[in-house]
Amino acid sequence: MLFARKKRTITRLLLVEDEPLIAFDTEHLLSEQDYEIVATVDRVSDALAVIASGNDIHLVLADVLLADGSGVEVARAASARGIPVLFVTGNCPSEAEALAAGCLANHYAQRDLLAAIGAIEAARNGSRPRRLPSGFRLFDRAPVAPSGGAATIR
Repeated sequence: MLFARKKRTITRLLLVEDEPLIAFDTEHLLSEQDYEIVATVDRVSDALAVIASGNDIHLVLADVLLADGSGVEVARAASARGIPVLFVTGNCPSEAEALAAGCLANHYAQRDLLAAIGAIEAARNGSRPRRLPSGFRLFDRAPVAPSGGAATIR
């Protein structure tokens, strides 16, 4: 097939968002785009439990300001397991570049969220994304393969 769609390497997502409407809309959008939502949680403690459970997670989408703490804690735990993080927040934390693959500003268009995930996937696969969506910062990192796993961005 001449115009076959590339096989995705990011398909399983953990969504960490404490605003119910945003969580619902994001989960619905991503599910319609054939992403598998491993879990949608609204608390740091629940996100840490999902990450620690050993679920096969390809990307964590995390808000920074959560009811019981900070998405930065979630990013630290995910990073320790070699799972990339996309912060989706109104205020990208100063330590984001050390912990995450990228940061997307809140009030984004749905296509921008999908493009941000695609840009992270491209970077993980060793290529440069053609265009970055509005309000998105991709942190420039070389792919590194953790022992026994797929390449991750560090």
